[in-house]
Amino acid sequence: MVSKELTMLYLRHFGLQQTPFSLTPNTAFYVDLPQHHEALEVLTTALNVGEGFIKVTGEVGTGKTMLCRKLMNEAPDDWVIAYIPDPYLSPVELRWAFATELGLKQSDTIDNQQLVQLLQHCLVALAAEGKRVVLIIDEAQALPDDTLEALRLLTNLETEQRKLLQVVLFGQPELDKRLASYKFRQLRQRVSFSYFLRGMSYYEVQAYISARVDIAGVRQPLFSPGALKAIWKYSRGIPRLVNVLSHKGLMLAFGENKLQVDTRHLRYAAKDTEDVRYHNASLNPVWLGVLVSLLMIAAAAAWHFRGLWL
Repeated sequence: MVSKELTMLYLRHFGLQQTPFSLTPNTAFYVDLPQHHEALEVLTTALNVGEGFIKVTGEVGTGKTMLCRKLMNEAPDDWVIAYIPDPYLSPVELRWAFATELGLKQSDTIDNQQLVQLLQHCLVALAAEGKRVVLIIDEAQALPDDTLEALRLLTNLETEQRKLLQVVLFGQPELDKRLASYKFRQLRQRVSFSYFLRGMSYYEVQAYISARVDIAGVRQPLFSPGALKAIWKYSRGIPRLVNVLSHKGLMLAFGENKLQVDTRHLRYAAKDTEDVRYHNASLNPVWLGVLVSLLMIAAAAAWHFRGLWL
């Protein structure tokens, strides 16, 4: 585990104020990529016109959770957001999770029918206040079949003028496959807007890396043109893999006391990263981990002798 002191040295070496390629979906590092911009526009437009179901799908690591958090952070004051990050729930558990998000207190004395009635009364009251209730479910491909059906029935709650509940589903492509089956035809027909998040192009990878480095406090290029092409090639344009490879490349460059990541650093990083397009196993990942550690220790020692130890 890298010590706090070594991390500070790593940041100072590149002139960074914070780590630019963390895997945590931090909206401060949101980059307005074309596909994310379009998806956000689809979501806000659909929600503003009162559509019932909206769906956003994409491969693992394409930025669904980041987009989800961006949507919640920018929600207008008249939206009431209910967020469920772990949807592997029974129908009753889903209803209670939703009720809890709306401020209702869970009770063993309330049966399922009473719970549905409480939810309806709550939604009607919020609608009377001019509020728009949005239920957001992340990792929606994990919803059990009967819970998906219970979710559809929840959206039956409506007045003569409007839906009382709108649902946004974020999920992997498996969600599309499930909804394509005959038994989910009713739910599928209620999905009025959908968007698929693709991987980034080479030029989008360039812009993405440049933007995140800039947000972290550095404006000069930290990656050579060859390194940028390697990141795009190995990552297939998937933001999460771009982050992983970029971070490992920076660690290797720091370990060698260099100020820019080159193609060689990225080859080493790719060999140590799962799910990348790299099949040359000439370097065992275990040894790469040792190499990174040794290089970073050497770099720390170099900083120490230069009198820059923090």
